[in-house]
Amino acid sequence: MENLGADEINNIIRQRIELYKIEVKVTDTGTVLRVGDGIARVCGLHQVMAGELVEFEEGTLGIALNLESNSVGVVLMGDGLMIQEGSSVKATGKIAQIPVSKAYLGRVVNALAKPIDGRGEISASKYRLIESPAPGIIDRRSIYEPLQTGLIAIDSMIPIGRGQRELIIGDRQTGKTAVATDTILNQKGQNVTCVYVAIGQRASSVAQAVITFREWGAMEYTIVVAEMANSPAALQYLAPYTGAALAEYFMYSGQHTSIIYDDPSKHAQAYRQMSLLLRRPPGREAYPGDVFYLQSRLLERAAKLSSRLGGGSMTALPIIETQSGDVSAYIPTNVISITDGQIFLSADLFNAGIRPAINVGISVSRVGSAAQIIAMKQVTGKLKLELAQFGELETFARFASDLDKTTRNLLAKGRRLRELLKQPQSDPLAVEEQIAIIYAGANGYLAPLEVVQVQGFIAKLRKYLKRNKPRFQEIISSTETFTEEAEALLKEAIQEQIELFLQEQT
Repeated sequence: MENLGADEINNIIRQRIELYKIEVKVTDTGTVLRVGDGIARVCGLHQVMAGELVEFEEGTLGIALNLESNSVGVVLMGDGLMIQEGSSVKATGKIAQIPVSKAYLGRVVNALAKPIDGRGEISASKYRLIESPAPGIIDRRSIYEPLQTGLIAIDSMIPIGRGQRELIIGDRQTGKTAVATDTILNQKGQNVTCVYVAIGQRASSVAQAVITFREWGAMEYTIVVAEMANSPAALQYLAPYTGAALAEYFMYSGQHTSIIYDDPSKHAQAYRQMSLLLRRPPGREAYPGDVFYLQSRLLERAAKLSSRLGGGSMTALPIIETQSGDVSAYIPTNVISITDGQIFLSADLFNAGIRPAINVGISVSRVGSAAQIIAMKQVTGKLKLELAQFGELETFARFASDLDKTTRNLLAKGRRLRELLKQPQSDPLAVEEQIAIIYAGANGYLAPLEVVQVQGFIAKLRKYLKRNKPRFQEIISSTETFTEEAEALLKEAIQEQIELFLQEQT
């Protein structure tokens, strides 16, 4: 090895000095003062941000929510049983975020987007903030595409559009979750990604929903985010935001998504628990003052994006449980004021055997017929008005002994219309079938039948149209219009089936 000259040694040293970089990593650390009930009081985290993730010495994560002058209130994302007073805490510098990718489809995850279905890890390279701002006015466009639920009562009279927020509200055990799950089942082949968020539900209920999705092949396009009733309040609080972040990933990719929050009242209760433990001042029903903002910033993320942003959409269907039909309670009124309409399920109708138990009179969609195809608008006409009038007339008729022929005919038609709106669970109907059924009822073709025969006739009509009149379905699906040819085909099918059905019954 030859000797290096002084100049060469100088050059090597100079290059090394120029390439040398010293990295100083400053970590904001603090100390646990108190811990208990899922809350830790920490001092020393002087640079921590609101909503920032902090990591405790034994590995538990938490979110800094209360930033006070001499301490920080941290909500634990776990049981925190191993955290001790005096142990160290470090700020991560990250606001709560989750990984997102198409690999999440068909999986069941928790509020931290970790899989809980026992099928291994989920690969993802992108991240989204759990709380991200809702699209502004310029970034949106008006709702015009229907989101078909497969339920005649909703698609005909309370239509839901892609990008809408429609509340499903009613007492416990009235079929609220069934309406939401049927909507997911009906998205098969509709190019809509679904997210089902279960907040504070029984594990058995969530397992049953997942089994239903698997049986119908709906898990292919569905993500389930679940935090059960025994989960810490912080995780129940985060679950809907995690679901929204996953749905937004698909929405901003130009796809259509639908998200079901089951239910925001449990979300508000989890937030109330956290707030009271953080010593925040309570307001009405002991909820903190910002509970309205909590839910509005979540539901406002649902939107129909402008074509500049890809034209994707996110439809939100929050579910709220009422107590004895009281919609004037705090959380129901909050969510009603945020959403674009509500589907009200009545316990009285449910107990009377009318399922889905939708009270058509007080249910409303503020998007209206903008979220219906032309063919559905042509057929439904005054259906909602007729049913509302029938409800009033039926109440009046109970007290009247002698009714004129016109009133009797209106009552008979109303009973048949109400009967055709009945639908078994997990049996969503295609829009072409709905149009055929509504046309038959609205135009008096069911008059020769007894009320108890209506469901049997509808089943036969559906089979007959599929088998013998496929042209009818082709016209509706291709033109989205109830043309004269489609009407002629349908009239012919109904008349043939009525005759056959009556002959079979005799």
